[in-house]
Amino acid sequence: MGKKSRRTKPAKQRMPFVARTFEGLPSEGDWVALREFVPSATATVGLRDGGTVRICSLLPGAGAGLVRPDGEIWVGLQVMHNHGDISRDLAHVIEIARETEPGTPIRMTAPGVGARLQDLIDPDSDFEVELHDGFDWWLVEQDRDSSAAAAALEEANATIAPTTKLTATDSAYVTDMGDHSYLRWIMLDDEGPLLDAFARLRAAGTDSLGEGTELIGIFRAHGLLVPVWELDGVGAAELDAAVPDFAAVLDEAKSRTDELSSDERTARRELISRQVTIR
Repeated sequence: MGKKSRRTKPAKQRMPFVARTFEGLPSEGDWVALREFVPSATATVGLRDGGTVRICSLLPGAGAGLVRPDGEIWVGLQVMHNHGDISRDLAHVIEIARETEPGTPIRMTAPGVGARLQDLIDPDSDFEVELHDGFDWWLVEQDRDSSAAAAALEEANATIAPTTKLTATDSAYVTDMGDHSYLRWIMLDDEGPLLDAFARLRAAGTDSLGEGTELIGIFRAHGLLVPVWELDGVGAAELDAAVPDFAAVLDEAKSRTDELSSDERTARRELISRQVTIR
């Protein structure tokens, strides 16, 4: 008897590396904010085929998505799974939702190297973020008298940190954490030149947005830099007033092409040493 034939398993396709998860989508910075920083928010986005999807910061149970009883597709950004490219994960949720009955949560599966959000979403679509004080928007009408739903909602609402979006610039959010408040500003510039610019400002002592604001670090999130300022008695209105002047100072620093000075290189190293990467 001959030897059994040996079949080699097909090689698993490697997930292509993508530096900026949400690049090419409308309001790229707001996708990062809803994924990582904003507790309760939604935005409706258009698809290339003419449909729409509601993008949600967080769904019940950190679910991947659901199809509402009226057929509307909801996609959650703050989820536990990550198959190597969040954009492919989220696109896969939309694809599954199209085959799912209304009133049903999405059962997430591995997407493989399939479509990305950028393949499905209309790049010219609006992406207007609506902030919510709680998670009451989760409920459908028939759940409003449910004691279990009310208890889950109360627990979720207790975790909310009040958040305000600045109007003077894109993708900048103020979050009140109780004892401390922070401004997180998602910036779309290339990382290297932007970090150089902040190093110049830090060395010059001009990296604040005025009295009561202190730059305490810079996140790296989905290929973008997110400077974080701690706030002391400063609210969104004062920050909106300060943004234009600070943006002008930052733009001037970004435009410089001379080598960093010794003090600026030290400031850059300090910023990098305190940097936290979020994926």
